[in-house]
Amino acid sequence: MKRRPLIAGNWKMHTTTAEARDLATAIAGTCVGVDDRDVLLSPPYTVLRDVAECVGRTGIIVAAQNVCWEEKGAYTGEISPVMVRAAGGSAAIVGHSERRQIFLENDEMVNRRLTGALAFGLTVILCIGETLAERESGDTFAVLERQIRKGLAGVGGEAMAGVVIAYEPVWAIGTGKTASKEQAQEAHAFIRGLLAAIYEKDIAEQTRILYGGSVKPANIDEIMAQPDIDGALVGGAALDAQSFGRIITFR
Repeated sequence: MKRRPLIAGNWKMHTTTAEARDLATAIAGTCVGVDDRDVLLSPPYTVLRDVAECVGRTGIIVAAQNVCWEEKGAYTGEISPVMVRAAGGSAAIVGHSERRQIFLENDEMVNRRLTGALAFGLTVILCIGETLAERESGDTFAVLERQIRKGLAGVGGEAMAGVVIAYEPVWAIGTGKTASKEQAQEAHAFIRGLLAAIYEKDIAEQTRILYGGSVKPANIDEIMAQPDIDGALVGGAALDAQSFGRIITFR
């Protein structure tokens, strides 16, 4: 099955309003005429509406970097799925390693965020990945299976149409290190096989699985040549319109 590629840019805690508008406008310009793949931008909450306005009708998807599971309530510091949609977003990232490692979000909380976002009609990118210690101890697949099974708990096969998986080895995020194409493909194939076991082969074949971890113009073509890699979740390189434009237009 031919899955439509998805190139996603996670801006993390970067960009003021003016910077976000300039960057979004420039990235939108690089997408002109590119209609065989999807592009997603995930800016800070404070500029979601600005970015949504700048990309307008280009087809670029706008996503929050995290999302609460409730519509509203006493959740200081959180943003609800309804708020994301009202600001022009249609998707959200959950389970990013920085949320897990720095802010101590566990699998159960990631699952609450994911199921809550799906319930309000958002597309969700579920991030998973092992640390260097876990890889070196041979626990990579056990970690990925735990994160997938717990992250997708209660999510039926039909709802998987709204889920994208992003495999991001923690040891490769922001370090300049990238998993070899063989390592990345092996992990992606394992994830797809696990989805087939949890759901069914058709759902596994339809689910897009992205690679993240020091993705840049120099390695995007090699990454995207792997059969089970359907796109990329890009960090640092997504903050430069020229670099991200080259990643979007991978060959």
